[in-house]
Amino acid sequence: MTGLSSPARRRDEEPQAERPDLRLVPAALLSWLVVILGLTGGWIPAAVCTAAAAVLAAFAAPAVGWPGAAPRRRRLRSGLPGRYAAGALASAGCVAAVGLVVTLHAISLAGHPLRLAAGQGSAATVRVAVSGDPAPVLGAPGYGGLARAAGQVSVRADLLTASSGGQTWAGGGRVLLLAPREGWEQVLPGMEVTASGLLAPATRPDLTVAVLRVRGPPAEVTAAPWWQRAADVPRDGLRGAATEVLPEDSAALLPALAIGDTSLMSAALRDEFRTAGLTHLSAVSGANVVILVGAVFGLLTLLRAGPRTRVAVALIALVGFVILARPSPSVLRAAVMGGVGLFAVLAGRRRPVVPALAASAIVLLLVDPALGTDPGFALSVMATGALALVAPPWAAWLRARGVPPGVAEALAVPAAAHLVTAPLVAGISGQVSLVAVAANLLVAPAVAPITVLGALAAVLSPISSGVAEACAWLAGPAVAWLVEVAHLAAGTPGAAVAWPRGVGGAFLLGAVLLLGVVLVRRRRVRVVLVAACLGALLVLVPSRFVTPGWPVAGWAMVACDVGQGDALVLATGLPGRAVLVDAGTETAAVDGCLSRLGVHALSLVVISHLHADHMGGLAAALRGRAVGAVALGPARRPAWAFDRVRRVAGEQRVPVLELRAGQRLRWPALLLEVLAPSGTAQPIDPEDGTDVNNTSVVIRAHTPGGRMLLTGDIELLAQANLISSGADLRAEVLKVPHHGSRYTSTAFLAAVRPRLALVSVGAGNRYGHPNATLLASLRAGGALVRRTDESGDVAVVAARDGPVAVSRGHPLPAPRRG
Repeated sequence: MTGLSSPARRRDEEPQAERPDLRLVPAALLSWLVVILGLTGGWIPAAVCTAAAAVLAAFAAPAVGWPGAAPRRRRLRSGLPGRYAAGALASAGCVAAVGLVVTLHAISLAGHPLRLAAGQGSAATVRVAVSGDPAPVLGAPGYGGLARAAGQVSVRADLLTASSGGQTWAGGGRVLLLAPREGWEQVLPGMEVTASGLLAPATRPDLTVAVLRVRGPPAEVTAAPWWQRAADVPRDGLRGAATEVLPEDSAALLPALAIGDTSLMSAALRDEFRTAGLTHLSAVSGANVVILVGAVFGLLTLLRAGPRTRVAVALIALVGFVILARPSPSVLRAAVMGGVGLFAVLAGRRRPVVPALAASAIVLLLVDPALGTDPGFALSVMATGALALVAPPWAAWLRARGVPPGVAEALAVPAAAHLVTAPLVAGISGQVSLVAVAANLLVAPAVAPITVLGALAAVLSPISSGVAEACAWLAGPAVAWLVEVAHLAAGTPGAAVAWPRGVGGAFLLGAVLLLGVVLVRRRRVRVVLVAACLGALLVLVPSRFVTPGWPVAGWAMVACDVGQGDALVLATGLPGRAVLVDAGTETAAVDGCLSRLGVHALSLVVISHLHADHMGGLAAALRGRAVGAVALGPARRPAWAFDRVRRVAGEQRVPVLELRAGQRLRWPALLLEVLAPSGTAQPIDPEDGTDVNNTSVVIRAHTPGGRMLLTGDIELLAQANLISSGADLRAEVLKVPHHGSRYTSTAFLAAVRPRLALVSVGAGNRYGHPNATLLASLRAGGALVRRTDESGDVAVVAARDGPVAVSRGHPLPAPRRG
């Protein structure tokens, strides 16, 4: 007898993978579910679940054991086998506790007096304690989406007192303030402020009582707690150090990656990170905690510190990091889990990751039930769970098939995180990234040095700005690599595909992925799936992303579909060179339009006026192209927008010029006449959208396709001034002012007498553009109307009987509009 067979002996000799401890997982999932029910369905379903859990806990308790009780009698009294009773009791007890908390919160929310006032749109004055940093409001009205500079921020706060309609209430509750940037951008968590404005109902199920649209700056402001003031110094120091030594995108990204400060990130950069599947990197998560705590442990180990000292110092560093990064949902989850894990290490326990994750989720839901519907909290928990439960067996499977250690983990970790979080991301964003795994694999080596160097720059900035700038400079190459990967990944044709939004879309993708995981376990099915994917790549992708016959031969001008914004490309008669008038929004759609047209150099870029839907995409248009100059009118307001144009142009070493009425610019197949504005810049109110719109540069372009009047966003006053100036406004093609707003006069249309009217507008925009009456007037005057929200990019080409419009199709989907 030889005993065990050779294969069996080898299996017996191989180290067995330690199975994760899942005992707390049901309790965490059920607690989370009852919180979601309470937040979305009200207090009644939460109370029912709480009562049911309490009954189950009472039913299971006897089987767990009372002092001195016989085991068999305990099983008979409870009706549950002893091995299941402990788990049932833990789950029921957690659900009952969490359910009771969320039920009380939901009852308080339902009866809050401010909710009725919000439903009526009443005016109110509130006294609040600020609970979060001011966050840019994406797509602020009138500014086309340049969030940070648009003039509006959102501030989360806890209600202290409120007065509305002659009544005054004192008590708790959460409110969301939508406030002007000026005066509110500097508020810190912990400050008490008074604000007045109009109430509106809260739309998110996160225990927010009402939304207040604030008028004016904060009043009666108290000082923030000392620790918040202390934390704001290194945060400002990191932003300053990064801005001083790094390019704009890198300077915006370093604070986001290191401490979760996304205040400097542009909409274009956010969009690229979302499309590339890298958004999680800009939110503080367990990865940041692991990296920083690991660095502290490593340093203390080199100093020969004992286990207790290492854990104590790591806990202090963890608390300091939470204060520095602000206690957002992902930061809280990561910090609580890190604390539980550190105590587990101190106690000598093994397999602490999954129990720590489950325990942290339960504790946080008890403390703040609103986290139950917070996307950041959900993404953080799911990603950590994927790394703990899915990535290790995948890595082991790859190693068993010859993939080297290290490489297997590098492949398994981003794949697992993306697979598990993809349904939630799809439900939130309405798209599925197809390049996320590859992008995360490419950036993985850069995350740790960025996190450590960014945190060092923040901590050292109060001591020495030079040292902080040195740390930021050292992190620069890694940050630039992330920016480049995001840009290339997001620019890949088919990088993301549209998907249904909401809970239904998330469950649909989850079901598809689950079915795919089940099917790929069968060899024959894998072959069929690979063949199907190859077929889709070879047939569907070219037909979806390449339009036959585009760009159309002989195009003179193309109105690019950039959503709720303007971007017009004029052919110069020189191969690959064009003139760009306006650059659209920060979604960077202008880059795709220029690439489709084969434009690799821009002889001139004209920014008609300083609103974000006309200059937000400037950086994307300039990136990777030779540019002659950037030109503006004499207006320099808003100041933040002018500074941004100069900064973007300066980074590309492109001169900034000024255009005035009377100037003429010529290329082989293009002549530009500047018709407005004339004279010196008049004083304008930068917060008044009409004032800024009327500073638009107006150009008449002479092209092989006819005369084209490019009007920016001029409104009634500027139109009247043009008519009274005696300028020849006649043109075969009119770029309709201000996306087809109702502020275009019939006298102006009569002066132009266009045969073709182009409306650059975003689908589903909130401004009601284009105006139906205006469109009717254009058609009554004999003009053919083409809209980018219906036709996508629109090219103007010369024909025997005058200019002809040729549409590319594939307009941008409405959810991406400004």
